[in-house]
Amino acid sequence: MNKKRHSLKDIARELNVSVTTVSFVLNGKGKEKKISDEVIKKIQDYTRKINYRPNLVAQSLRTGKTKILVFMVEDISNYFFSKIARIIEDIAYKEDYKVLFCSNENNDDRSRELINLFYERQVDGFIIIPSPGIKDSIQMLINNNIPVVLFDRYFDDLDTNYVVIDNENSTHHGTQHLLSRGYRNIGFITIDVDQIQMKGRLNGYLNAITENKLKSYVLKIPYSETGSKNGKKQIQQFLHKNPDLDAVFFSTNYLTQIGLEVLREDHPRKLQEMGIITFDDNDLFKIYSPSISAVAQPLKKIGKELMKIMMEMLQTDKGIKSTRHVVLDTKLIPRDSSLPKEEKLMHL
Repeated sequence: MNKKRHSLKDIARELNVSVTTVSFVLNGKGKEKKISDEVIKKIQDYTRKINYRPNLVAQSLRTGKTKILVFMVEDISNYFFSKIARIIEDIAYKEDYKVLFCSNENNDDRSRELINLFYERQVDGFIIIPSPGIKDSIQMLINNNIPVVLFDRYFDDLDTNYVVIDNENSTHHGTQHLLSRGYRNIGFITIDVDQIQMKGRLNGYLNAITENKLKSYVLKIPYSETGSKNGKKQIQQFLHKNPDLDAVFFSTNYLTQIGLEVLREDHPRKLQEMGIITFDDNDLFKIYSPSISAVAQPLKKIGKELMKIMMEMLQTDKGIKSTRHVVLDTKLIPRDSSLPKEEKLMHL
């Protein structure tokens, strides 16, 4: 037999106080509402004794809010995404919100299924790294006045809130850094997707190469193959086909990890000789041998900006009247992998 679920009315009746008083105390507003310490303690002691748990369904029906947000990314296990997730979770907790985390694998069908699922569960807002073809799903959320903020990438022809970084200037700066250290045959390994962040990263590299009247070397790997043996094989073939490469710029940290594995296994000397830069830092890159130079995104600032926009929308009945577009700068962190070319060769 199921035990009876205690309601606020049951608690108020048992303690001979008002339902409003019980509600204020349980929501941590007892002192703010000038409720005596004695009454606060009496309510807290009793609710602990009966193991009271609020009825979240009834609460959401009453307030129209579930106090739940969704954070959807490509792969929540990825270092970059998990770091942002933790920052968002901490900020949300301080605002009395909980966060559901999920991965869409950059797959449109999976993205739509997850969005529809959480929309039906009436979550209060979405922070989404969108897969390429879900503009219609994002538009649906906007049309239904659901707070949504895009992150890392956005759709050019969709007016929505987003927080991104300056991808083009970031890779341009990173490529120029390699050029300033004496590297001239610089390869760029990226993902073959039609998304604005990857286009920006590729354009930054190509612009720097063109400005210096050099030859470009680009490898595009389909996203679905980045974690497969075929993805690794493509990097192996790229390096074999272009033996004159003296530097490589990886457009994501997971491509960097695959590329370093290939170099360590097949070209251990080149691993020490080549200039290497990764887009997105990782704690492991600091202790790798050689330590890997990185274009680092401002994780804390990204998380704060995402939640700042989200909380403004949640605290306004009809959301923010004008959409917010936040573009942040990255920081180049030089390490051993991009030491001057001559200095590297002297120590080999």
